[in-house]
Amino acid sequence: MVMLTIIECSLPALIIGAVVYFLVKAFLNRESQKQQMEINLNNKKQIIPVRLQAYERIVLFLERISPENLILRISVPGMSAFKLQTELISTIRLEYEHNLSQQLYISSTGWDLVKTSKEDLIRTINTAASQLGQNADSAQLAGKIFEIESSKKNNQINIVLEHLKNEVRKLF
Repeated sequence: MVMLTIIECSLPALIIGAVVYFLVKAFLNRESQKQQMEINLNNKKQIIPVRLQAYERIVLFLERISPENLILRISVPGMSAFKLQTELISTIRLEYEHNLSQQLYISSTGWDLVKTSKEDLIRTINTAASQLGQNADSAQLAGKIFEIESSKKNNQINIVLEHLKNEVRKLF
């Protein structure tokens, strides 16, 4: 009988205790989720400008290494084809190394396309140089590079630029 009385008195307290426990647990879970959402929102507010800056720098890199811009910037009248070839490749590599850290902020696919574009341009420069004689000048090499680039169906740099633009559009 005493046991039955203890159970009758304890049962409501246990039920109330269980209800309170589950209510507090649900409240704490909601608060934790709310804090996590606020942290994520703050992170996005800080990271999006950095990512946009990375895309801008990669676009600038691609524009700077496009053959027409690169040759105009590097070529000097009277320069030998070999000297121009060396300067073009050196400039491309330096520009690339300067922007290596940007791969943290763009997609792996985007970065792979940037690398492929750089390597394709270096290959084009070397191919053009190999098709010229040893006494060729920079104007002949530039002409050969433009000829090879214009014969390609797809301009690699334009493909990469379009891909990066699409990535940026997805950020918003």
